[in-house]
Amino acid sequence: MTTRIDFDLKPSAQPLSAAEREAVLADPGFGRHFTDHMVTIKWTEGRGWHDAQLQPYAPLQIDPANMTLHYAQTIFEGLKAYRQPDGSVATFRPDANARRFQRSAHRLAMPELPVETFVEACDLLVSTDREWVPSQGEQSLYLRPFMFATEVGLGVRPSNEYLFMVIASPAGAYFPQGVKPVSVWLSEEYVRAAPGGMGEAKTGGNYAASLVAQAEAAAQGCDQVVWLDALERRYIEEMGGMNLYLVRGTGDDVTIVTPQLTGTLLPGITRDSLLRIAEDLGYGTEEARVSTDDWQSGDADGTLTEVFACGTAAVITPVGHVKSARAEWTVGDGETGPVTKRLRDALLAIQTGQAPDPYAWMHRLT
Repeated sequence: MTTRIDFDLKPSAQPLSAAEREAVLADPGFGRHFTDHMVTIKWTEGRGWHDAQLQPYAPLQIDPANMTLHYAQTIFEGLKAYRQPDGSVATFRPDANARRFQRSAHRLAMPELPVETFVEACDLLVSTDREWVPSQGEQSLYLRPFMFATEVGLGVRPSNEYLFMVIASPAGAYFPQGVKPVSVWLSEEYVRAAPGGMGEAKTGGNYAASLVAQAEAAAQGCDQVVWLDALERRYIEEMGGMNLYLVRGTGDDVTIVTPQLTGTLLPGITRDSLLRIAEDLGYGTEEARVSTDDWQSGDADGTLTEVFACGTAAVITPVGHVKSARAEWTVGDGETGPVTKRLRDALLAIQTGQAPDPYAWMHRLT
């Protein structure tokens, strides 16, 4: 039985003015601006979770010997709050993020925050800063829950102290060019994760390892990198920090295929949501291993008609062109396909309250 944590409320005495906030919301970008408050909860060995607070957004003071700086015990999540047509606010599947946060914590030998506490912390921040939730189109309030070691000392072992936090940022489009197909580079030199590693944990180290390959993709004139498996370097895994989908067939004969979860790629919540939506739209679904040869030959003979990536930040992003050290090719006609668009529209309609929510995914704030 989980003991409920009481939050000490310390609202900001100097929140951003309404005029300044509206100026930010007119062009929020992604991850550039932050709301007036943040949530913090401490964990200490022998005491557990304690000192839960809502407080003004502010810098942290960290000792140079903070264990996270040396041994990278840090995990995070990403989810969104959406303004609904009646003016209320709802977050998308926060319980699923909370459970994945627990799995990431377990993999990094960190304490597991109770699901209800995770959701309550997000609710508290969104409720307090609800005026920061945009109301235009597909805009949202992006929530970043995260946790890191706070013990001071050098020595390779799990920390005895941690800090859980939630911050929030109004979000526009993740890709500034809008819903336009991106070009991708198949990384055959670098790998994101190996079997038995941390691939399915949402930890900062996975993203740090991706940066050199992303830079390589940019040098090749591509927008994003696509990761391959660590053993054979031929099976598709992820695009940057997003899950991938391939569309086979057209019209009434469509199957969407996504790489199966092998422990080396992140079990995306958007990925899982699209599998369910696709089935209800009448599409076949499949989780399978897909090689780069399958991808190239499928595009060449027309059996593979569309490819898209999905994730919380960008929702759905079509892939239009593929490049590797050995070949390059165009996906379909290089434009956003009808299946990609239909799935994207269906998911966003649920999130923004424009369509019914038959899955009870939207968590409305009281």
